[in-house]
Amino acid sequence: MTRFLTILSILYIVLAIYGFQGFKTLFKSSWAQVLYAVLFFFAWINLIVRVMNYVPGDGVRGAISIAGGIFFSFFLLALFLGFFLLIEDVVRLVVYGYNKINGLAGDQSKYFPSRRKFVSAIGLGIAALPFGALLYGMYKGKYNYKVLSYDLTFEDLPNAFDGYQITQISDVHSGSFDNKEAVSYGIDLINEQKSDVILFTGDLVNDKAEEMKPWASLFAKLEAKDGKFSVLGNHDYGDYTQWESETAKTQNLEDLKNLQKEIGFDLLLDSHRYLEKDGQRIALVGVENWGRGGFKKAGDLERAKAGIAKDDFKILMSHDPSHWEDVVINDDYHFHLTLSGHTHGMQFGVEIPGWIKWSPVKWRYKYWAGIYKELGQYINVNRGFGFIGYPGRVGILPEITVIRLRKGKNA
Repeated sequence: MTRFLTILSILYIVLAIYGFQGFKTLFKSSWAQVLYAVLFFFAWINLIVRVMNYVPGDGVRGAISIAGGIFFSFFLLALFLGFFLLIEDVVRLVVYGYNKINGLAGDQSKYFPSRRKFVSAIGLGIAALPFGALLYGMYKGKYNYKVLSYDLTFEDLPNAFDGYQITQISDVHSGSFDNKEAVSYGIDLINEQKSDVILFTGDLVNDKAEEMKPWASLFAKLEAKDGKFSVLGNHDYGDYTQWESETAKTQNLEDLKNLQKEIGFDLLLDSHRYLEKDGQRIALVGVENWGRGGFKKAGDLERAKAGIAKDDFKILMSHDPSHWEDVVINDDYHFHLTLSGHTHGMQFGVEIPGWIKWSPVKWRYKYWAGIYKELGQYINVNRGFGFIGYPGRVGILPEITVIRLRKGKNA
């Protein structure tokens, strides 16, 4: 860790100093230049202090993630500004070399303040976009909850469930929360949907059950007439922090399960329940986490579906969408709708409904946000209620999904 911090610090300082050359070209005021130096120094030293005082076992969360977000914002600012200055310097060097070799007059290779100022302005203008977006995402985006609604039609939906409404939330990551009023607003927004059932698709905490205790009373206020159901996500097992013993880790998972029960969630551990209405029913199936690429593969779909008839209408809760892609859609049972989360949409991207939906996470997950359909089966990948790592959201906002089941011809 010390070696990594040293290399990162050297790179950051070099970029900051190099970028400062362009900043001086644009802003002659000594106060502006001092402010530049102070802010860049604060972003760097704040991260170093937080990391050096980090206690193993606490998880890289809270103050460290905020410090990291601020540092990364300034890092990108210096990187973009420095990139454009480097291009200008390279061009000037090439011109100088060409003139030298060909014995031409050297005037063309001299320093041109007006050109330097123009390039610096372009660099700073472009750098300001990700810099401002990242800071805004930390200030506002992480609690800017959005309700996304979908109507999904099924030919074999039991008649009694025509119009049945589901609210899905996912990836709470309570260990990252720092604003009780904002989270309370999100809980109220969920309840305002007045859905028949609330389904939570995993990652209640970052690492430890104790992270959820300050927020348990808020989440206990969630209401749905047919109940609240949940499954575990990869973070719920406590695999990403240090434990004094395996016994402590095992106890943490038990504590988390008990806490979910206290909140009012019916936790489905490779099991199923039936939702009943007017003498008809649909199967609600929940598996433990199953993920591709090094993530825990604890989920047992065969066990979860045992006792369910093939012609039953089935909704599956599975945290990681790679499970749907690799296993579920090829299963001999037809799971009409699968609900997942996990990706967070990387908490960064661009979404303009009807125009564009992009995030770097698409390079890892084919199904990463929203509704998809394959082989007559649907999946919704929820963008997450909370956040982790980068303490904010840019473009990919926290989501509350509302899905209405409709009886009819399936296109």
